[in-house]
Amino acid sequence: MATISSLLADHVTLQVRSVDRLFLQGYVPRSMTEGQVIRFLLDRGFPIPSPAVLGKIGRDYVDQINEYVAANEIATVRFVKGDVKEEIAREHFKRAEREDRYGVVMVGVAQEKTSAWRGWRDGGPDGHPHFVYRRQSIFPNNYYFYIRDPDWGPSFLKTVAYAPFPVWIYLNGNEWAKQQAARQEIAFRALDNGFASCEDPQALAQICHSLSAEDVRLFFERWQGALPSPLTVEDRRRGYGHALAFRQLEISDTTVFDRPGAGRAWFEQTLPDQLTLGRPDQAAVIFARRVNRCTPGRFHTKVFNRGTEAAIQIHYRASKVKQYFKEGRALRTETTVNDTRDFGVGRLLTDENWNALIDIGHQINQRLLDHQLDACACAPDATLLERVVLPSTHDGLPAPGLRFGEPRTMALLACLCSYQHLFAGLTNRSLRELIAGLIPGYGPRQMTYDLRRLRRKGFIQRIPRTQRYELTSEGRRLAVFFTKTYTRIVNPALAELDPALPSEIAIRSPLASSWRAFERAIEAKIKQAATTA
Repeated sequence: MATISSLLADHVTLQVRSVDRLFLQGYVPRSMTEGQVIRFLLDRGFPIPSPAVLGKIGRDYVDQINEYVAANEIATVRFVKGDVKEEIAREHFKRAEREDRYGVVMVGVAQEKTSAWRGWRDGGPDGHPHFVYRRQSIFPNNYYFYIRDPDWGPSFLKTVAYAPFPVWIYLNGNEWAKQQAARQEIAFRALDNGFASCEDPQALAQICHSLSAEDVRLFFERWQGALPSPLTVEDRRRGYGHALAFRQLEISDTTVFDRPGAGRAWFEQTLPDQLTLGRPDQAAVIFARRVNRCTPGRFHTKVFNRGTEAAIQIHYRASKVKQYFKEGRALRTETTVNDTRDFGVGRLLTDENWNALIDIGHQINQRLLDHQLDACACAPDATLLERVVLPSTHDGLPAPGLRFGEPRTMALLACLCSYQHLFAGLTNRSLRELIAGLIPGYGPRQMTYDLRRLRRKGFIQRIPRTQRYELTSEGRRLAVFFTKTYTRIVNPALAELDPALPSEIAIRSPLASSWRAFERAIEAKIKQAATTA
């Protein structure tokens, strides 16, 4: 079985780190309060800011959409419950690609829940009635403009004819990279939402790295000017323009192997090692965020099937990182940020926020891969193993051995594997509380002695000018090796070798059957030797 270390070292043909799916919301900052809505209507030249005027603006916008669709002979689809919009639009994108045609390829209409301004009269004379406005949830028609863009490929904008006239934008960074690579005449073979191969991986990496918030803004400005809009040119001159905010951002790391079967088998074998990553202490390390009892959200790990292949998700608040084998040939690791405030980043699409989120996504992906590398490459050589389990001397001081199999030693090493130590370090108290959960009565003096053993054996080192310790890279690797060996090999094997194990169970165990055959052969050999003598 190939390990991830050997696969990454010898069998990777392409690695692509890029922005994946990008979902944004556009809102009009100057129409978010009741007073701003009234001012918008007054600026439009209406002396009485009546809700009927908002209704007229919306109807005029719908008329513009119908005229645009008819003038450009665009297919229109009314979505019903259960429709997979992406699948319906895919056929229209394929047709446009065959015809080498860019622009709006389809308009979809769906009734969906939206928050909008609703107004009603609240006193005042007939000549000057007074109206109030409140935000309410309604189910208006939402219009999906599916666009094949020369820079972004398949994308869509969604609009609604009700104030405050929000828009939603869907883009894909991998599709953007494909368009740029084709424009630069870089040969590549496409993977669904990615790349299977590329003749110039370095140039492709530069393309992916160059994607910026400005490219997103240019897309929106281009199509905002080309598509119908409830906002007029005069409205925009008066400052009633849309600002863009992040709703969802995916950052992916795709590793393509020349031996996809081995890579897929490795991933499925390592899934049991990942089941605890969703615990708060371990999620804190993967996502590099402090987690305590006041942190909102559910922290869990989810293993599920994507068709015939397994996948894993690790959740942190509203965000997550997931990993799966894409099309049976590439390991895809991707971080999905559903709320930028989970990471202390603003929601507006600015250069600063964009760069911060991209860095965070790549760091999370890398930490997950690093965790898997540590779990695979943990076996020590014979010399190191002997130094750990036997008494030794460190700087002239005795270092008692950490005897493999001893309950206290195994509990100590198992608790060292906790990911909270990687994030916050460890103290006498923090490690002692973990061990006490496994060994009742374990106290501070025992912990002091064990910390001394761990430090002289090179497992931990003191953080300067503090009472905290940190795990060394070798210490974590050894702790993982001893713990996995004891819990997955020694304990199960001893149970199978138990002479009291019923024969009907032992016969189904290759180890138990072989051991009993060995015992019978030894007994026969002893009897033969005794007879000969």
